[in-house]
Amino acid sequence: MKKIITKTKPYLLIFCLLFSFVMLSPSCQQKQKEQIIEIKKPEYFMLRPEIEKAYGYSHAVKIGNDIKISGAVSMDDDGNPTAIGDLGAQMKNCYADLEKILKHYDCTFDDVVVENIFTTNMPLFLENSAYRNKIYTKQFPTGSWLGVKELALPELMIEIELEIHKSN
Repeated sequence: MKKIITKTKPYLLIFCLLFSFVMLSPSCQQKQKEQIIEIKKPEYFMLRPEIEKAYGYSHAVKIGNDIKISGAVSMDDDGNPTAIGDLGAQMKNCYADLEKILKHYDCTFDDVVVENIFTTNMPLFLENSAYRNKIYTKQFPTGSWLGVKELALPELMIEIELEIHKSN
């Protein structure tokens, strides 16, 4: 019996060492999960800081490769509505502001994956919607067109919000 015990001790020691190594070291899957789970800090951007502070919002926020842009409306740098009564001009003003925000994040309209449009006059928007062909030259994003009763200010006829995914 003594001989069996002495012969098995080295094997037992090797087994214990291997068992400890396997149990104490993270598996490949755990290492991958640790690499994938990365906390991204939001990066906020304000196009017109004084106006956005007064109304209580940030115009855009980037988290990782995703950017959400609040609805752009037709207004000047003092927060006054522009192109009153002209939905086509208001739409162009919205896209001009959205382009400034996209450039801040080194993006273009090609990076837009969602576009939601809110308008107080859907038939008039439909008459002007072809302008979007100048904005989206490669493909159109997903999104919704919604007719609404009113926007933040009575002179505003259209508001456009975007979501962007920027690949590395």
